[in-house]
Amino acid sequence: MANNFKTTILLALLTAFILWVGNLLGGPQGMVIALIFAGGMNLVSYWYSDRIVLKMYNAHEVSESHAPELYGMVRELAAQARLPMPKVYIIPQDSPNAFATGRDPEHAVVAVTEGLLKIMNPEELKGVLAHELAHVNNRDILIGTIAATLAGAIMMLASMARWGAIFGGFNRDGEGGGSGIVGLILMSIFAPMAAMLIQMAISRSREYMADSTGAKFAGHSEGLAKALEKLGAYSKKLPMNANPSTAHMFIVNPLTGGGLMGLFSTHPPLEERIARLRGRRDFQPPQGGDQNSGGQKPDMKDQAKALWDKLSR
Repeated sequence: MANNFKTTILLALLTAFILWVGNLLGGPQGMVIALIFAGGMNLVSYWYSDRIVLKMYNAHEVSESHAPELYGMVRELAAQARLPMPKVYIIPQDSPNAFATGRDPEHAVVAVTEGLLKIMNPEELKGVLAHELAHVNNRDILIGTIAATLAGAIMMLASMARWGAIFGGFNRDGEGGGSGIVGLILMSIFAPMAAMLIQMAISRSREYMADSTGAKFAGHSEGLAKALEKLGAYSKKLPMNANPSTAHMFIVNPLTGGGLMGLFSTHPPLEERIARLRGRRDFQPPQGGDQNSGGQKPDMKDQAKALWDKLSR
């Protein structure tokens, strides 16, 4: 319930942000145009994203005769969750990971990598599959599409602002809500960053909810907790050849990066997710001063990342 409320607030914030940016540009006309274009692009993405992503990773559909254990586990969990049986795909990559896609439960797809099947025992695999079915059950594909539509509109408005600044700005006389060239330039820089951060906060919130719902589908949370521990260790050793635009779809971030890259991650910290699954809601992300850091205080990057992780819970 808390995550649903947070998602609603963040989506409302994105909408209000669009209205504010539209007013800075001198009125609602540019805002409406940007919303139409962004909505059109994301509508296409919503209907065809499953085919695009599956083709991008050379995934192939499997039947019960080709992968009886995997297929049977998905069928069992789908029945437990009272969901239609999704299509099952395998991705030919050694890096362990998984994702779900599809515009609704009737057109859902669950995809896992060959590497995931190699390292997971049945309990852990069940936890991963339950997490992906939770995304289907919670309509996260639809919510992600709405967030992408709003964020895309803001980025289009920011692009309009840049061109407006280049050619003298909108409402040069300063009337009608125009902000001048300096304001347009500043808005064109910071608006896309703010929209991206809000979109990532939505994605993180949905991951926590999928963990919780998936644990209920599986019957317990320990299988998923152990799977996340394995995924955290193996993803560093075997980084996945993944497109950054699809990183948010996977159960763990397929992209590696430290420092401020962690601040812009679409996934919450694995340590926090595991702690929640094991009932330790008071977990605090490490903030330096441990044995590996030699007792040094956390720098500004560490503090910023810890604050962002806390706000995204």
